[in-house]
Amino acid sequence: MSVPFRFIHAADLHLDSPFRGLASAPAPVREALMESTFAALRELTQAAIRNQVDFIVLAGDLFDEADRSLRAQLALVKEWAKLEEHGIAVYVIHGNHDPLSGARAELKLPSNVVVFGSDQMEYRPAYRRSGELAAFIYGRSYGTRIVTENMAAAYQTQPEAPFHIAMLHGNVDGDGTHDPYAPCELQELIGSKGFDYWALGHIHHRRVLHEYPHVVYAGNLQGRNPRETGAKGCLMIDVTAAKVLDLSFVPLDSVRWLERSMSITGIGSEQELLLQLEEQLDLALTESDGRMVMLRMVLNGRGPLHHKLMEPVVTRVLLEQLQEGRALDAGERWIHVYALEANTGAEIRTEELEAEDSFAGELYRMSMELSKDQLKWRAFAQDAIKGAASHAKLGRLLRSEWEELPEHWLEQGRELVLGLLHGNERES
Repeated sequence: MSVPFRFIHAADLHLDSPFRGLASAPAPVREALMESTFAALRELTQAAIRNQVDFIVLAGDLFDEADRSLRAQLALVKEWAKLEEHGIAVYVIHGNHDPLSGARAELKLPSNVVVFGSDQMEYRPAYRRSGELAAFIYGRSYGTRIVTENMAAAYQTQPEAPFHIAMLHGNVDGDGTHDPYAPCELQELIGSKGFDYWALGHIHHRRVLHEYPHVVYAGNLQGRNPRETGAKGCLMIDVTAAKVLDLSFVPLDSVRWLERSMSITGIGSEQELLLQLEEQLDLALTESDGRMVMLRMVLNGRGPLHHKLMEPVVTRVLLEQLQEGRALDAGERWIHVYALEANTGAEIRTEELEAEDSFAGELYRMSMELSKDQLKWRAFAQDAIKGAASHAKLGRLLRSEWEELPEHWLEQGRELVLGLLHGNERES
């Protein structure tokens, strides 16, 4: 007989992540980022206690390194002890970043913590805090960092459980953004295995791959680099006696990585551009739900400032102004612009240019014709580079790129030349 219960699905804590490449960042930024994974862990504990969950499942990569730091280990034991006081159990598997073969301190875990071994799939009963059996939890940790076998293939349910939760740290359907560890197919997980919920780890983007049975990546607790944008946290799952599931996202991050775009169209001066960029920073901070913000600003569109923005010194000075104009006091909310990129175009009236009897017009028409025919583009490009490609050293160093001849080269070349021509016209 099933009973209603509530649990948290979290994964990829990566405690004590080093956040490389921050040497030039201000001290408050470095400190906040280095502390952020621990802050997210503490928030996870408070969310579990506040929402009176029955148990937590952690689907791998609790630590960032196989030889986990002592600080990270002590922090986990401290938080798990708090959960023990509230009758909240914790079920853990280890992943590729923290396999069981890694070095660790001799610490005694609280009695509410279950760590699954690496030899084979194991299962344990999970109870409501009031004592009723809620589900069976199934899982298997990584014994070593690299696991290429299909671990899910050996997962099997036990008939006496009212609900089945499988924990798996792996790559479903070959996500190319992550290593192909413990690979498996979605169709395999939703087939005849009988599991009600697959609590996945390894992929850092939160996503529901399937419902009933649910196959879910919770994502990581805290964004750790520019690719991990947006809110990060865990999932809280309410299960009714009829096995109806309600999933809700609980944000836990203390520092949020964001990206915003802004068009330069209609902006006539660097001063005006800087003012509008400042407004974008205010908006990003307002929309960050009280978090500190690491922001990448991307300029796009066409406008008179394009030819100036093509000079690296201009974007560098603008970035410095944005960084220096914001207070970064420790303990207070801040926003730090770590990158300013210009993907802009010259202010060109393409309809007029297409009909124009000029060098620029001829260039534009030819480039547009090449962009519609890949064979023509490749033939044109190969003819253009044949002199350099035949050079003994250059040909060897750049052979792979010249063999590929990516189409974006054509667009970039068109924008560069037309931008230069437009800039010369403005100056003459």
